[in-house]
Amino acid sequence: MAERPPPDHVGFRQVLQRGLKMDAMVRDNAERHRFELERDGYIAFANYERRGSDLVIRHVEAAIPLRGTGAAGELMRGVAEIARSEGRTITPLCGYARAWIRRHREYSDLLA
Repeated sequence: MAERPPPDHVGFRQVLQRGLKMDAMVRDNAERHRFELERDGYIAFANYERRGSDLVIRHVEAAIPLRGTGAAGELMRGVAEIARSEGRTITPLCGYARAWIRRHREYSDLLA
C-alpha cells in the first residue's frame, strides 16, 4: 500500500516523481513561513515569503550535523518543485538559494 502524503504538504508527489528520496520530504511549515526537510532528527529550512505568484526565499540554513551532507540541496530541490507545482516563480534573496538555482539550470525558468 502506498504511503499518503500529510495533508499540509503541497507538492509531495511532484517532489518524489522528480527524484528525491522518500525520506527527503520537504514540507511547508506555513505557521513559521518556512520549508523544512528533516533528516536524522535534524532540520534544514528555507524561510520564505509569498508575494502574489512569487516565492521569496530569504534564508536557507541546515543544522550543523547536516552541513556538507547535501541536505540543503535536497531542500532546495523540494522547494523548487513545490514552486513549480504551484505555478510560482522564485526570488532567491539568500546567497545559497541563488547559487543553487544557478547551478541547477533545470530550475532557471522559475527565477522571477
